[in-house]
Amino acid sequence: MIHVTSFQGLIMKHMRIPLKRVNDILLVLIVLINGYIILAPQLPKLEYWWQTRHGNKQQTLTKEIQAPATATTPTEQPNTLIVPAMLLKTPILEAPVKDTYKILDKGIWRWPLGSTPDKGGNTVLVGHRFTYTNPKGIFYYMDKVKVGDEIGITWKNKPYTYRVTSVREVPPTETSVTDQTTDDRLTMYTCTPLWNPKNRLVVVAQKEAN
Repeated sequence: MIHVTSFQGLIMKHMRIPLKRVNDILLVLIVLINGYIILAPQLPKLEYWWQTRHGNKQQTLTKEIQAPATATTPTEQPNTLIVPAMLLKTPILEAPVKDTYKILDKGIWRWPLGSTPDKGGNTVLVGHRFTYTNPKGIFYYMDKVKVGDEIGITWKNKPYTYRVTSVREVPPTETSVTDQTTDDRLTMYTCTPLWNPKNRLVVVAQKEAN
């Protein structure tokens, strides 16, 4: 006859093996999750490093701004932003303010209370820089933009060229970046820094004569 204490000890002995496996699995998951949290914000930087040294996308986009293609059909093409320093060519999306978060998940959003390139004033474009669901946000490389860089916009089939005049960080309470202006400018902003996006990175560019 098996003693009760011996029986309990036998059960506990067999339970230790699966419990150890569970602990090992949990440890691996914790390491993987922590690794993703640390590495995810940095991975797009490796892509940028590779493309700027082994690709010609930046040069191609610069040429496209300086010698824009002439529309061969009357069909209206999507409004487009080109920023060579960011290796970026992307459509400019339109949506009401109530759909801000939904549209920002899809790309660059034009602040609807601002202006447009054809009307002058302050055209404001907003985009994510980094989220863990999309580590390479549309404005991830905005910190690569420098004063003097060219930016191109095609709006209603007409090209516009801008020259960067300032790059700065401001607190989120600084709402003047979206104010209308008497000069023709482009304002782009996103959250910064990557891990603790407590501020806004703002790029301002003046429109050049076409």
